[in-house]
Amino acid sequence: MAKRQDLEHHEQVILFKWLEQCASTHMLWNNIFAIPNGGHRHVAVATKLKAEGVRRGVPDIFCAAPTERHAGLFIEMKIKPNRPSKNQKEWLARLEDAGYRTEVCYSFEEAHSVITSHMRQAIEHYDKTHEDNGKDTEPV
Repeated sequence: MAKRQDLEHHEQVILFKWLEQCASTHMLWNNIFAIPNGGHRHVAVATKLKAEGVRRGVPDIFCAAPTERHAGLFIEMKIKPNRPSKNQKEWLARLEDAGYRTEVCYSFEEAHSVITSHMRQAIEHYDKTHEDNGKDTEPV
């Protein structure tokens, strides 16, 4: 049987293959990216990354697309029965307090649903707030 970490990786790879297909539909789809925070690394690499600002518990995925209600979306990917760690729960709570939507997703399907819902709202918000761009206006 595959390790849970490998299954989580597999689900996230499928998710980003789907996101590549979405990228041409609206520019905001290009604002979704992974945060390579986990995994086992050589001690020297881990020390270097920590010095550069990598922090334990930061969620796996960020969607830098605000909606009317949220500044963006952070997703922590898990495979059941895994649960977020104490550090991950603390990050999710802080980010939520700062105005971000946070979700823990246990599959590609769940992440797909969360992102699709968020992006509908984000694109609607973006289009509404940018509808005057490119229109002629009187000089000041």
